[in-house]
Amino acid sequence: MADVYVAVDIGASSGRLMLSKLVDNRLVIEEVHRFKNGFVHYQGHDRWNIDKLIEEILIGLNKIKEAGYHSVSLGIDTWAVDYVLVDGKGKKLQDPIAYRDTRTQGSIEKLTSDLSKEYIYKKTGIQFLDFNTLYQLFEEDRDLLAKTDKIMMIPDYIGYVLTGNSVTEVTNASTTQMLSLREGLFDNHLLEKVNVKQSQFPKLVEAGTVLGDLKQKLIKKYNLPKTEVITVTTHDTASAVVGTPGIGQRWAYLSSGTWSLIGTELNTPENGTKAFKQNYTNEWGAYGTYRFLKNIMGLWIIQNIKHNLDDKYSFAQLAELAKKEPPFQQLIDVNDERFQNPDNMIVQIQAYCRETQQKVPETPGQLAMAVYSNLSLYYANELAILDDILEYHIDSLNIVGGGANVALMNQLTATISGVNVYAGPSEATAIGNIIVQMITKGDILNIYLARRIITNSFEIKEFKPENGKYPQVLQKYQSFLKDHKG
Repeated sequence: MADVYVAVDIGASSGRLMLSKLVDNRLVIEEVHRFKNGFVHYQGHDRWNIDKLIEEILIGLNKIKEAGYHSVSLGIDTWAVDYVLVDGKGKKLQDPIAYRDTRTQGSIEKLTSDLSKEYIYKKTGIQFLDFNTLYQLFEEDRDLLAKTDKIMMIPDYIGYVLTGNSVTEVTNASTTQMLSLREGLFDNHLLEKVNVKQSQFPKLVEAGTVLGDLKQKLIKKYNLPKTEVITVTTHDTASAVVGTPGIGQRWAYLSSGTWSLIGTELNTPENGTKAFKQNYTNEWGAYGTYRFLKNIMGLWIIQNIKHNLDDKYSFAQLAELAKKEPPFQQLIDVNDERFQNPDNMIVQIQAYCRETQQKVPETPGQLAMAVYSNLSLYYANELAILDDILEYHIDSLNIVGGGANVALMNQLTATISGVNVYAGPSEATAIGNIIVQMITKGDILNIYLARRIITNSFEIKEFKPENGKYPQVLQKYQSFLKDHKG
């Protein structure tokens, strides 16, 4: 039984290898290698350098071997929806195009001109986002698709390069908006619309499937430990939800990073009329669950502001500057498309406020507070929507990921929503990745015991609502969203 576990956790801006063990029934986790990630515009599109990401994983594994670990278990999680086209000889046909590329603008309208949104949602239960794999494949080069033997999601492709074995893991596959909720297979009608076949996808597997051993030639070339690769919850949000403590009777989660994913864990999907109208998604989770959630732009906005300020301030410094400013000085729809990939985020936020005749944030502190206070409003609004769709009250919000460290935003969220907020762990994605490996290898019995271990292993901060503060601000925000959608 392996007792050393490695999580390869790659997001849109960075990746890392995290090493973990169980010590006295507590999870111990440490970062052993970190590297940058990001798309670059070349060959006509914004693309990921997938070869560089794989090289960084091998460098990280070498560090683990040099630290004295000769045998490990490894799982891989990344962002969703993007894919690699692989030919019959197992070679990638091109570097994968990033979901923020402009090629899919207007694709939803094109594809749904003769196939209704209601039909697609009833089939898949997945929210409409123009970068979903369905619309990416709709815009894909037909000649390349004709040469394609296999379409692999990003983490599945990485696993294939490492082991030679190919699968399609369901938590990531569900985000394609092509997986049938009822049948558990890719929907042939939707595949036909985008000129691909079921046979072009490797076999579907559940999280916790053993993929295979690291190739011997890689072990020798890079001086790596003997490594068994396990297909975990390969979508990073799915891993983050596994790594959520689940505090409260009826709890929701907020995976707060570049994206904010807010929702709850269900045993059966919810794809009725209310969920459709609110554009909620039913992504598949671990162990037969569904992640019923909404995508929100998230900390991507503050990341861009930091960059636009020439990285003069750390995220912690921006949060401190924000504390000095009053919240809710302007109302902003943080999910407005203009914030998805602007040339300059500060310019876009200021233009938005001018267009809506509101106070324009000028200083770094004002800009940061504008983002944090409006994210908290959006979170509170979505919790109210969740209550309405599910017809019961969410009593707590578990915030994990990098946003768990932003105490200002967590407190505002608790106060505006009126629910207790539990923040932490910030490394929930890597933790969830490791938890699936540990359950697969028998170190932990099940997800329920795993969440107890998580609660006992990491600091989790509680934020209680401050009653009477900021009266009516949520109602004003809800009215604002109705008036300014789109």
